[in-house]
Amino acid sequence: MKPALEQTIAAAIKELFGSEIQVELTRPDEQFGDYATNVALQLAGKLNKKPPEVAAILMEELRVKLVGVVSDISVAGPGFLNFKLSDQALVRALTVASPQSLAGQTVVAEYSDPNPFKVLHAGHLYTSVVGDAIANLLEHAGAQVHRVNFGGDVGLHVGKTMWAMLKDLGGENPEGLQKYTSLDQQVAWLSDCYVTGNNAYDDDATARAEIVELNKRVYQLHEQNDHDSPFAHIYWTSRQWSYDYFNAFYEYLGSKFEKYYPESQTAPIGLATVKEHVGTVYQESDGAIVFDGEKYGLHTRVFINSHGLPTYEAKDVGLIMAKERDYHFDRSVIITGNDIIEYMKVVLKSIEQFEPKLAQATTHLTHGIVKLAGGVKMSSRLGNILRAVDVLDAAAAANKATTGKEDKQVTLGAVKYAFLKQRLGGDIIYDPKESVSLEGNSGPYLQYAHARARSILRKADGQATGHVSDLQAGERSLVRKLSEYGEAIDKATAELMPHHICTYLYELAQTFNRFYEHNRVIGDARQATRLALVAQYANTLKNGLQLLGIAAPDSM
Repeated sequence: MKPALEQTIAAAIKELFGSEIQVELTRPDEQFGDYATNVALQLAGKLNKKPPEVAAILMEELRVKLVGVVSDISVAGPGFLNFKLSDQALVRALTVASPQSLAGQTVVAEYSDPNPFKVLHAGHLYTSVVGDAIANLLEHAGAQVHRVNFGGDVGLHVGKTMWAMLKDLGGENPEGLQKYTSLDQQVAWLSDCYVTGNNAYDDDATARAEIVELNKRVYQLHEQNDHDSPFAHIYWTSRQWSYDYFNAFYEYLGSKFEKYYPESQTAPIGLATVKEHVGTVYQESDGAIVFDGEKYGLHTRVFINSHGLPTYEAKDVGLIMAKERDYHFDRSVIITGNDIIEYMKVVLKSIEQFEPKLAQATTHLTHGIVKLAGGVKMSSRLGNILRAVDVLDAAAAANKATTGKEDKQVTLGAVKYAFLKQRLGGDIIYDPKESVSLEGNSGPYLQYAHARARSILRKADGQATGHVSDLQAGERSLVRKLSEYGEAIDKATAELMPHHICTYLYELAQTFNRFYEHNRVIGDARQATRLALVAQYANTLKNGLQLLGIAAPDSM
């Protein structure tokens, strides 16, 4: 509906005034109409006329061109045009499918990105939730989306963990691993070892040197494809524990990834790519290889260190090259914490020098720190992190305290919605009690709203729903809000911002509550029509929640 209206208005402007202008309709308060535009204000200067005069001329022309589509057009304020749709047009807007704006495009969505040998923290939970929602939006728009994951199975953090593991095991003693029989025990041990190794690296010069050597040995395991030595057995076994842990976490969330890129696979690609462009893109400096970002208003970073090992930067170069090799993507979306904004600018700027299309096709989205209400910051280096499980456990406990029940759907709905309703980019303050509330802007509130609508339909006991045509006042307000669904989805997709869907669904639920409070459904003369509206409302809530990765239960 909206695009067709915009095209008609643009055509009328060209016909009347010989001017081409980009028309953008907005949604005013309902009392002023269904759509509004400021095109008259934009045109006034070009035509040397006052905005209300231009608006009046355009209004008369559009009343002819939009017969049957609008029931009223008016000029307001300094020259705004307000449009009220006819009931028939408003109802038709409910059945207009969203355009498949990304049909035929291949998109790689990379998110979550946990590192083996370290615990999953709240940031991983956040990026998993947001990444799923963004990938869902891209798929809804027609794109073929490949969901991938990236993590460091090599690197200094692995050397730190391996150092502490060997100390605890009494040397290269794989048999010592057998005492850790459950996944919880295995993950807890790896987490403790990382903290121990990190502290030793910072505080003990001898330990630091040993960790550096272990880091080299881990790289050599991959280069030599060593799976048999005692050291290799410890490494591969504990790496698999991490992957088992990640898989269990994703299964609980309902997340699915097509491919996992470990750094051990992207490092050789990045190393070769960087070396290939030494002298043109990258330069040697004190035994290392760097990219001079200062030339581009950025900063210089090391891509291969003085030991000849690839840094995170080179591994990310390898990752982008691997994603292009595997998928030949039209677009790559990467979601990370905002602590690496400047880092990624340097990586992408370096790639831009030899593969400009890949850099231009890459969108880097970032987010802030996840904290519990009261200000708990995470730091996996210090061991006092806010873990992913801490957030989920806090939500489950808050829900049980509120309802007396344990409900995975509600717990996940509470956490996911609490994350998604906030605009992507800033820090996230998570309040467990607020997130599980059945009142206010929460996931369980919307889940309950859906269940309530389904309950109304069940009470109708299979009675047929009717066609929506002429609308009464309360009905029209609900239909008007329902008609905005496609626009909310389009905006969220264009901006890669799922919070627009959350805002819309909450407003929709409030609109329905006002409708239901003043309009009897079952037993009313207009029962068939109103049942149709309830069904449309329930389906819209369900579709929106599913795009967010949130279950829409039929009962609660």
